[in-house]
Amino acid sequence: MIVRQVRLSNKAKDQLSRLKGKTSIQQWNILCRWALCLSLKEPSVPPDIDEPTDSNVEISWHVFGGEHHELFTALVKQRCIQDGLGSGRDTVAKYFKLHLHRGISYLASPGYITSCPDLLELVLEKED
Repeated sequence: MIVRQVRLSNKAKDQLSRLKGKTSIQQWNILCRWALCLSLKEPSVPPDIDEPTDSNVEISWHVFGGEHHELFTALVKQRCIQDGLGSGRDTVAKYFKLHLHRGISYLASPGYITSCPDLLELVLEKED
């Protein structure tokens, strides 16, 4: 378990609210999983920005990850190791939060996701 509770910034909450309307996906945790995976796919390390966790959106780790919560933990830990950051608890928790917020920002970029099928296109995207 990376964190007990996943807490979002107000900015991320607003971005996810708009995404909920575009995709008809009503669960925060599902959109957050997509966002995390999108950020982990990006080769660069997310910028070390102090995102406030000032919204009232709070998701338990087990709800966030569902039956695959251990896989999400392993993915974030491996990414931290790959990026040369180490795998300490605080580091993994910090970079989980940074990846999550970066991914939400990516998904919420104007015109990036306009409907649920756009999420499917992310999965089907071919590598060059």
